[in-house]
Amino acid sequence: MNEDVFNTSVRKFLKQVGVTSQREIEKAVREGVSGGRLKGNEKLPAKMVLTVGGVALSFTIDGEIELG
Repeated sequence: MNEDVFNTSVRKFLKQVGVTSQREIEKAVREGVSGGRLKGNEKLPAKMVLTVGGVALSFTIDGEIELG
């Protein structure tokens, strides 16, 4: 295994996940506020599930997103 290629690939994937996830969360929250489903001061439970095929990895991160 080439450690440099592997590291670069993982970082690229995580950057894509981070940027895309942030956009989707922001979009959903803004739609929730504008649609009246959210007031804008909630704390929303959040969960991220990471799976990687070939190595049977399934990892869950639970957290909270505070709107203010």
